[in-house]
Amino acid sequence: MLTPKFWYPEKNEKSISSTALIPLGYIYALLSKFRMLKLVQKHFDIPIVCIGNLNVGGTGKTPTTISAAQFLIEKGYDVHVVSRGYGGTVKGPLLINDKEYSANEVGDEALMLSAFAPTWVADKRSAGIKNAISEGAEIILLDDGFQDPSFYKDLSILTVNAKKGFGNKRCIPAGPLREKLSSGLKRADVLISIGAESSQKNFKKIYKRYINLPIAIANLEVLNTGISWENMKVVAFAGIAHPENFFEALRAQGADIVSCQSLSDHQKLSPTLMKRLIEGARAENAQLVTTEKDYVRLPKRFRNEIITLPVRIKLNENMSWDKIFATILRCLEK
Repeated sequence: MLTPKFWYPEKNEKSISSTALIPLGYIYALLSKFRMLKLVQKHFDIPIVCIGNLNVGGTGKTPTTISAAQFLIEKGYDVHVVSRGYGGTVKGPLLINDKEYSANEVGDEALMLSAFAPTWVADKRSAGIKNAISEGAEIILLDDGFQDPSFYKDLSILTVNAKKGFGNKRCIPAGPLREKLSSGLKRADVLISIGAESSQKNFKKIYKRYINLPIAIANLEVLNTGISWENMKVVAFAGIAHPENFFEALRAQGADIVSCQSLSDHQKLSPTLMKRLIEGARAENAQLVTTEKDYVRLPKRFRNEIITLPVRIKLNENMSWDKIFATILRCLEK
């Protein structure tokens, strides 16, 4: 489904829908709290690093996981990623790649991550971690799993979209939170706030009283692929939590967007939908453009018609990956 607008209201905007759903949000928060208390945490012999979020989608978690993996690989460590493969049918544990598996089977995020580091899909994350260790992993990156209490995390990193923040600070379905803001922030080691400088200032102003942990500032940068976007006529589509962010990034590159198509997060890209989008782009004499995450969900026969706008996160100087991983790296070097 598309993200409800009342989850991220404009300043001082009141929502009848959100208010009516507060009791259900309260129940969801209680269930989350009880879940975090009832399981005994399993410890593993190698560092487990969780990159998660408090919001439902749209926080930059996957680009952050890619950036962390690239940093650790450059340091010479055998890094494996473990994901539940949201949206896929495979239960695992299974080591995946884009040549043998589709997004329908293993999920778009896991398939995208497999291009950067060995990636395991496992319905039970602990089973994926065990298999990764047996295959020589020296450090595990969890793509999501912050709300999974079944094993110990040596480092928990939360990501947040600085522009969107934590929305109305309410739990599902009244708001975007998976658990109470206070309890989630208390368990985290680092918060990575992703967004432009103007958004960062506003984020700090709103959430200063809630946050008592180190904050790393980051922004999304478009990769230079040799494509000149200036004045390029494009038809853009995106099935992510906040598709408007993608459209804004395209405009910032100078693209002339003749039409935008916002899809549901992780929406399956059916042949009927793709044919309609391709025909629409051709009628406008425009290039069809999408996100990397949407691209891996495309049926392969349509991929030659579409290009992506690849983005990566870049940490500002206030806190580098070296600083974030300092304790982990010291343990690995012993």
